[in-house]
Amino acid sequence: MPQHLGRFDKRLRASLRPFGLGEQRPNNYMEITKAAWASRRHPIYAWRILTRGVCDGCALGTTGLKDWTLDGPHLCNVRLRLLSLNTADALDPAVLADLSRLRGRSAAELRELGRLPYPMIRLAGEPGFTEASWDIALDLIAERIRSSTPDRIAAFLTSRGMPNESYYAAQKAWRALGSGSIDNAARICHSPSTYGLRDALGVAATTCSYSDWIGSDLVVFIGSNPANNQPVAMKYLHHAKREGTQVVCVNPYREPGMERYWIPSIPESALFGTRIADRFFQIDTGGDLAFLTGVMKQMIENGWTDAGFIARHTNGFEVLADAVAAIDWPELERGAGVDRAEMLELARMIGGAESAVFVWSMGVTQHTSGEDNVRAIVNLALTKGFVGRKHCGLMPIRGHSGVQGGAEMGCYASALPGGLPVDPEHAALLSKRWGFTVPPEPGLNAPEMIEAAARGELDVLFSAGGNFLEVLPDPDWVGQALTRIGVRAHMDILLSPQMLVDPAEAVVLLPAATRYEIPGGVTETSTERRVIFSPEIPGPRIGSARGEWEVFGDLAARVRPELAGLVSFGSTAAVRAEIGATIPEYGGIENLSEQGDQFQYGGPHLCADWEFPTSDGRARFSPVVPSSSLPPDGALRLTTRRGKQFNSMIQERKDAITGALREAVLVSAEDAERLGLADGARILLRSAHGELGGTILVAPVKPGNVQAHWPEANVLIERGVRSREAGIPDYNAWVEIHPHPDVAPE
Repeated sequence: MPQHLGRFDKRLRASLRPFGLGEQRPNNYMEITKAAWASRRHPIYAWRILTRGVCDGCALGTTGLKDWTLDGPHLCNVRLRLLSLNTADALDPAVLADLSRLRGRSAAELRELGRLPYPMIRLAGEPGFTEASWDIALDLIAERIRSSTPDRIAAFLTSRGMPNESYYAAQKAWRALGSGSIDNAARICHSPSTYGLRDALGVAATTCSYSDWIGSDLVVFIGSNPANNQPVAMKYLHHAKREGTQVVCVNPYREPGMERYWIPSIPESALFGTRIADRFFQIDTGGDLAFLTGVMKQMIENGWTDAGFIARHTNGFEVLADAVAAIDWPELERGAGVDRAEMLELARMIGGAESAVFVWSMGVTQHTSGEDNVRAIVNLALTKGFVGRKHCGLMPIRGHSGVQGGAEMGCYASALPGGLPVDPEHAALLSKRWGFTVPPEPGLNAPEMIEAAARGELDVLFSAGGNFLEVLPDPDWVGQALTRIGVRAHMDILLSPQMLVDPAEAVVLLPAATRYEIPGGVTETSTERRVIFSPEIPGPRIGSARGEWEVFGDLAARVRPELAGLVSFGSTAAVRAEIGATIPEYGGIENLSEQGDQFQYGGPHLCADWEFPTSDGRARFSPVVPSSSLPPDGALRLTTRRGKQFNSMIQERKDAITGALREAVLVSAEDAERLGLADGARILLRSAHGELGGTILVAPVKPGNVQAHWPEANVLIERGVRSREAGIPDYNAWVEIHPHPDVAPE
């Protein structure tokens, strides 16, 4: 584990004001105070979770307050805010007897009511929920599954602290019911990364480790904002900057947290802040593919590629080079929103680097071209052999602790455990191993489940965590679709708005245990492929809450009693034993049993020494070609952004990093002046699919582009528009800005 000591480099200072007083920035020490106050009822339990558990926030991965990248304590605002949810007391079931009293409450207000303590059932026509036993609740769901057919049932699991054991047990149980329609939150964040990486490299996960940032010549962030979503990563960047690493951001918005950040656990940064990014490339929303292709074109034309690596370890470069050469510069400039000189500058930085790490997030993936966007990033890395060696790699950074493992456990409509494709050959192999027939065809993915519901083609939806009302485009339509599902089962630790949607036949609420409450402990897989054991933490327990790993097996056994011994597990250790035997990469997970136990599957670097697990042992360039569409007259490009929130859970009305309120619409000074709109002006944001009221916030956004917060801006997004392969929704739209009708003209 590297140590990075010594004097502070004055060149990295972000401000001369001590502790950033008066600066727009998060007050991390105040966050600690707020977390302590919110967890005041169970302070000892909260401290045990922090010091013994594995963080259930983002996917950087910790054990207690330590990680495997740097020495010293690691604690961030995301984890602190989630702490109050894990230590909350039970709600009074009486508050659910009449839902009219809860109508109109926000998701945050519903969470504040407390933990779900017991199963509850609401039948069609009833005003609210009544308490039930687990047997009654599961029998109701099982009976409806038995009366249906496998093509009309579906299950979805979110990344809300969900451990590997729950993902694995759930997908096995659901497939035992004959249905392949089981999906998880990875579908709407990094599913295009899986396709792009596997096609090119033969792997489907980040190829490097966080420690590779520190000492790399170059770290390039594309459509990614770790200052908001993975705050501990800023500590890594501080040390990387001290070792001479250059940091580049490609994004329509000049993210303030990526420009400078105050890191509370580093005294000099806490006092003076740290300058992070050396260069911002502000492209148009959706311009990633054109911009990256232009960078590639510059590298090829200037001879800045590693010809030896390309010749010995790759295929397809000539085809790519021909495709890139055939694209005119004006077309690339128009598609990217920047001129070729900008592309030349990044090409020069990449070409002159001996090592580089490329990091991306949903700004890259949540487009109809998501898979090709990823392939373009991989192409750039392959031009210099920036994979499979120290300080190099491709990193689709994960925002949630359960997402990486969820897909790898096979809790995916389009993949079996270990990422194997859903086809007759692999289904037959699993059928032999498991002792029952595994469906040989892919099932419905998450967006397709709701589309099936809207058509009246879904009888049962089991949603473990998640909130479709706030996650998918066109929330009103999603709500109507939910009302057409026969039986909905919602298993979670807290209330969410989708639980209150009226039932067609019945809605069943099932109380979930947190990862810290599960006997025998559980595991998580971090962004860097580190499988980490999180022990059970002694403390108060809520009602009859259970782990999802146990409930899915119990349900499947009720539907198919003859398979009870095949779908049920006696403990989480038994689940881990089967994971280790089924998924080669996870061999060794069966040995994890104590705090601190962990391993990094594949080692620090996948494709180490340029050995690629492809059919011919070579990496593949992909000749992706950008396409651009002209905006409608007067339209601006909208993309959705995150504020002070975790997933769709909004934690504060104001984002301390940007100063933006939830209703803020971020626009450039040029666009605001052109439209005659002052900072703070009330406006109406309109797309072809909806409208959203808001206020203007003049910000360093590229002209022609606007940003509004997710999930509020989902009303503007067209449903059914998804990427070709992964089926990820496109969370972008063409919009117009109009004065708010309630504002009288001057």
